[in-house]
Amino acid sequence: MSSPAAYLRYTWFVLVMVFLVILAGGVVRMTQSGMGCPDWPTCFGRWIPPTSASELPPDYEKYLRQQDIDHTFNAYHTWIEYINRLLGALLGVFIFIHTIWSFRKFWRSDKAVFYISLFLLLAVGFQGWLGKKVVDANLAVIKITTHMIVALIIAALPMMIISRVKQNKILAVRSLKRLAVITLILILVQIILGTGVREQTDEISRSLNYEQRNLWISRLGDNLSIHRSFSWVVAAGCIFLFWQSRLITPLRKHGLFILFLLACSFTAGLVMYFMNIPAWAQPVHLLFASLLAISVFSFRLQMK
Repeated sequence: MSSPAAYLRYTWFVLVMVFLVILAGGVVRMTQSGMGCPDWPTCFGRWIPPTSASELPPDYEKYLRQQDIDHTFNAYHTWIEYINRLLGALLGVFIFIHTIWSFRKFWRSDKAVFYISLFLLLAVGFQGWLGKKVVDANLAVIKITTHMIVALIIAALPMMIISRVKQNKILAVRSLKRLAVITLILILVQIILGTGVREQTDEISRSLNYEQRNLWISRLGDNLSIHRSFSWVVAAGCIFLFWQSRLITPLRKHGLFILFLLACSFTAGLVMYFMNIPAWAQPVHLLFASLLAISVFSFRLQMK
């Protein structure tokens, strides 16, 4: 029987893979490669996508007609989306191994660990199915938002397992626990508002043929104003959470890490606002916002 340390290391590895997939999804959006593979689970009807137009199947026009982003074959977009899918598939394999491991190790001692791992596997399967629906609906905005929410749930589940296996809960007052929950809710609301801004940005950029980035911000309107204003509420929640936990030694470093992630997310947001949404800043902003949400969730899990 393997040691708990090995199991925990593998669970951390799974968590890192989850965020790698989230980052890859951000790169897909950044490069407008979401319909690089216009069918699912194959790509232009093939398991290995073409690298040039000469490799396209005879009936490739039926796939290109579905695209809302690029109406010609673009190997760059195709392979970015394909690599994103490969990472998602690898994550599914790693989580399947994790579920088997959880069953063998914890079925007799702590069934909850196995059930969380099983739910993680089902959630990844649902995410894959949802990815197909997103492609079928030509990147429909509601489905994209749901796709992001499910990704955060998938990231939260390994943290639950890690917390349960480590069993090193910290005694904390009830008000601090409530504050952590409130801060987490604020961050999730902000992420949902951010997906709304991102969806509107997609529509604006598409209407301008993905050029004239200097006009994108000015056309966003109220969605951006609400998202930008609410960021100060999130910042206040994170700062207050750190301040209230600063005297609890095991939580102080975690609180500082939360402030670091907040600063990184803020910086990426400011770069997007003042530098006409440079493409690289979009996945970075998304990654740090996701890390912030899961870090606050982990902060709450540590307390009993």
